[in-house]
Amino acid sequence: MSDELRLEGVTKGYNHAKPNEVTVLQGVDLRVGAGEVVALVAPSGAGKSTLLHIAGLLDTPDAGRVWLGETDMTALSDKRRTAARRREVGFIYQFHHLLPEFTAEENIVLPQLANGVSRAAARDRARELLDTVGVAPRASHRPAALSGGEQQRVAYCRALANRPRLLLADEPTGNLDPGSADRVFAALMDLVRGTGLAALIATHNLELAGRMDRIVRLEAGRVVA
Repeated sequence: MSDELRLEGVTKGYNHAKPNEVTVLQGVDLRVGAGEVVALVAPSGAGKSTLLHIAGLLDTPDAGRVWLGETDMTALSDKRRTAARRREVGFIYQFHHLLPEFTAEENIVLPQLANGVSRAAARDRARELLDTVGVAPRASHRPAALSGGEQQRVAYCRALANRPRLLLADEPTGNLDPGSADRVFAALMDLVRGTGLAALIATHNLELAGRMDRIVRLEAGRVVA
């Protein structure tokens, strides 16, 4: 199994050279292989969002390296990292962040258009994804007309619209009731398993974490199995 994501000795702190300097990550090493779904478990404030931002090229480490496939992303310019993030990484957050003025289908089409996909192909991809998660009948509805679970499933589809090699999720069911969380998580797993991409999913829900391939914990700024 090849590594799609590899972090090597990643360190990150804030307020450098000040009395209130904080080191959040202290030499993190982590690998996520193609087709693997890894749960990231950590207490609040432990730095899991920082780790996800660095893994997803939204932030840069103070030291260490971030690899996507065979490419050392820390060696690239900001412009090339931005292009790689748009092309190769999908993000899911606790709240769906759908664009309220657009329909479910349009929310999935738009990131594809930004990546140069034709409108016809983007619509076909959106409908395929919505069908996979059971929201196809609601494709023409705007987010306000969708339930919380439906909104989050549309957000999953949007994250996977451009066929990324890596999916990063931060508490993707955290704003849902337990019943909805279970159904929505099952939909996410169907999407991930159907693509073979690598997925790193941060969650407080240990039952959901146990349904993934592997669990890692962030403790004292380091990742442990």
